[in-house]
Amino acid sequence: MGHFSENGLHCELMREDKITSIQFPVKVLLMGLGEDINREGIIKTPLRVAKALCEGTKGYWQSAKEIVEGALFPEDGTKIGHAGGVGGLVIVRNLDFYSYCESCMLPFFFKCHVGYVPSSQRVLGLSKLSRVTNVFAKRFQEPHRLADEVCSALHQGINPEGVAVVLQCSHINLPETESNILDSKHKGLNEILVSSGSVFLKTKMQACGMTFLAFLNLEVSFNDKEVYLEFNLPFWSQCEHHLLPFYGVVHIGYFIYKGFHPIQKSILQSIVHFYGVKLQVQERLTKQIAETISPLIGGNVIVVVEASHTCMMSRGIEKFGSNTATIAVLGCFSTDLAARTSFLESIPRVISLEEH
Repeated sequence: MGHFSENGLHCELMREDKITSIQFPVKVLLMGLGEDINREGIIKTPLRVAKALCEGTKGYWQSAKEIVEGALFPEDGTKIGHAGGVGGLVIVRNLDFYSYCESCMLPFFFKCHVGYVPSSQRVLGLSKLSRVTNVFAKRFQEPHRLADEVCSALHQGINPEGVAVVLQCSHINLPETESNILDSKHKGLNEILVSSGSVFLKTKMQACGMTFLAFLNLEVSFNDKEVYLEFNLPFWSQCEHHLLPFYGVVHIGYFIYKGFHPIQKSILQSIVHFYGVKLQVQERLTKQIAETISPLIGGNVIVVVEASHTCMMSRGIEKFGSNTATIAVLGCFSTDLAARTSFLESIPRVISLEEH
């Protein structure tokens, strides 16, 4: 405990030194602009700017590797299917961040979507996807490099079958001339979509890459196939890592072989409830539902669990708008990209998890 306190004190002293050293050049800048640095509205501006810059660049002194290595959990996977048998693709969407643009030093804002396919029966604590992204966001950045660095850190740390990162960035678009300021058509924000995941899109990962894009609601082509669908089966569960609740909805799709019959919705809801009312992790919950349904309908099933995690809204992470999707595929859904994509495209895009 003493070691922790000493490290914390050392970091705080370093931060105070940086704040002090940054204030002087900010004062010089203001004086160069002709400002009176002692007037009431601006006298504390150097301190405020210094604090903001220290907070916005603290990622230089943080290690993504340490974050990942401290949060890898063993998790048995599905007995059949693909993706290393850990239940398929894991997606965390709508993580909100800001970073500083290296070319103009203005902040830009972005939503981050991360998907990975576990391997070696290891999964990463969901909140760590946010923490790793934040390490690289809290530096001077350029969107493409930011996506690449997050993707590379996750790939090296988790060693998954594949990983992909998509960033939706918004950057203030400053007018270069006075005429542009007065132009009603001048856009206040530049928006850019960037992605990284070359490893994710190679060879056998290509199909999972298409699944990832489909689930982000980006355009992909697919052939319609008839499947039995049950959407928005509500569930509530308890995270075994933090003893905090997570909740949301389950979507189930399956093909029927001759001799099998569709499963009543009440039975599917009972299966979801049975596995939900235990200490759980979302990846295992998804896998268990799929493996239970599979023998009842001949083996061809896809299960998607969408959830909001209390641990993502507390514990200093505070990603209130984020949600996590996990996917388990068995039988032909593991090999038939068109069937898998068709199901994902059929999932209602507007789902209020608060209603459940």
